[in-house]
Amino acid sequence: MAARRAAFLLAPALLGLAACAPAQIPVEQAERVCMVKALDARGPRTEVGFGVGSHGYRGGFVSVDLSSDYIMGRDPAEIFNQCVLRRSGQMPVRPLYEQPGWRAS
Repeated sequence: MAARRAAFLLAPALLGLAACAPAQIPVEQAERVCMVKALDARGPRTEVGFGVGSHGYRGGFVSVDLSSDYIMGRDPAEIFNQCVLRRSGQMPVRPLYEQPGWRAS
């Protein structure tokens, strides 16, 4: 009786955990999303901007983004493969170096 009661109480909890599982997306979509993580792992991303109005110089900015994968020296291809696997449940159809938009530096 106690085992049956425990199973009855655990069933809703297990169903709740199953609802929290990440949704899988198609592998092609995961490849596009994970390309950004691979690009971040390849090197720092920089951006510079300035604004000029009718009264002259107004302001500017410099932005440098570093990913922890780049700092740790992780391979962008491995980051890409892990990301695609985590998001789609499958390995990429094409390796990172064959993806459109990828240029090795």
